[in-house]
Amino acid sequence: MDYEYAPLRLPSNVDRLTAAAQLAIQAEFSGWELARVQLFADGTRQVMLRRKVRDTPQPGLSY
Repeated sequence: MDYEYAPLRLPSNVDRLTAAAQLAIQAEFSGWELARVQLFADGTRQVMLRRKVRDTPQPGLSY
């Protein structure tokens, strides 16, 4: 199964609840799922989203 990946960096001023809400919206409307999260010492998060590659066009990330 092939996946496409989208890296996303969340700044330190975004709290965990807000980050979860943003990711839930991306999952519901664009088909993205959480592949990996890295939390850095400065509070930023590096998030890797993935979704299955399909023949039909899919919406991109909305920021």
